[in-house]
Amino acid sequence: MKKYLIIGISLFVTWYLFNTYRIYLYSTKYYDQKSDVAIVLGAGTNEGKLSPVFKERVNHAINLYQQGIVDHIIFTGGFGEGQSMSDSKAAMLYAVEEGVPEAKMFIEEKSCITFENLKNAKILMDNHGMKTALIVSDPLHMKRAMRISDSHGINGKPSPTPTSMYRSWDAKLDALVYESFYYNLNLLFRH
Repeated sequence: MKKYLIIGISLFVTWYLFNTYRIYLYSTKYYDQKSDVAIVLGAGTNEGKLSPVFKERVNHAINLYQQGIVDHIIFTGGFGEGQSMSDSKAAMLYAVEEGVPEAKMFIEEKSCITFENLKNAKILMDNHGMKTALIVSDPLHMKRAMRISDSHGINGKPSPTPTSMYRSWDAKLDALVYESFYYNLNLLFRH
């Protein structure tokens, strides 16, 4: 019995580490093909001020819009604890200051996690006749985000921010451990 337990644990650890490696490899995939919309996954605000991670995601989407790669932007993210403004509203206001017309942006204010971000973004896409999307997040988040995006039927490609705040090896390792845990959990339990 002990032998089978050791084999089972070894197989699980190997599977887990293999998926971690796949997440790391996927983080280098980058697309900037013409699409209807950039979907920006939320990453927190503080009283209307974007977190450094979220700000870089928003900046990337603004850049995609300004280059004519996307026609619209969807900002995702609801209300953090004790916040009077949603993450998505704060992102939109920031983008307006950077020159993006408000009519070219949409917000969803109900989500708290990536699964909800993408589920609600898909509803906005459908309601406004948008068919293709670039998913904007940090590089190490992309594998999980794209898996969830596919599960919602979004015709999307990964477009990770090239200016991610996860720059040091410590920060990248922390992000990889976090993403690996939730990606493997997603594989096991389907969201």
